[in-house]
Amino acid sequence: MQIEHVGLFVHDLKKTVDFYETFFKATASAKYHNPVTTFSSQFLTFPDGARLEVGTREDLNKHRVSGYPVGYMHIAMSLGSKEEVDSLTKEIEAAGYKHLSGPRVTGDGYYESVVCDPEGNQIELTV
Repeated sequence: MQIEHVGLFVHDLKKTVDFYETFFKATASAKYHNPVTTFSSQFLTFPDGARLEVGTREDLNKHRVSGYPVGYMHIAMSLGSKEEVDSLTKEIEAAGYKHLSGPRVTGDGYYESVVCDPEGNQIELTV
């Protein structure tokens, strides 16, 4: 058994899809839109075959609840080396996206950096 894909709701579908295409070499599917429900989505396929479905609709919550949300916490992207973690962290930060922590070695031995996509969703960059 394997996870087929992870779904993520966002407010700005195009900006989020562009972010993952630019920084993580994802390939986006054609946009699906259901005019009755206002749901739109695109699947992002990463070079290793993993997939992320990014979707939106008109009735999404407009405000985040403070603190850590229940549910989706982060996506961890394995980049292959400490140098790649360092480099992509700098590139994403230079493009104006939020950089939360690292690069560093965590207490459980991971080398990681945490950045955010355009919607504030956390992405853990690791070896």
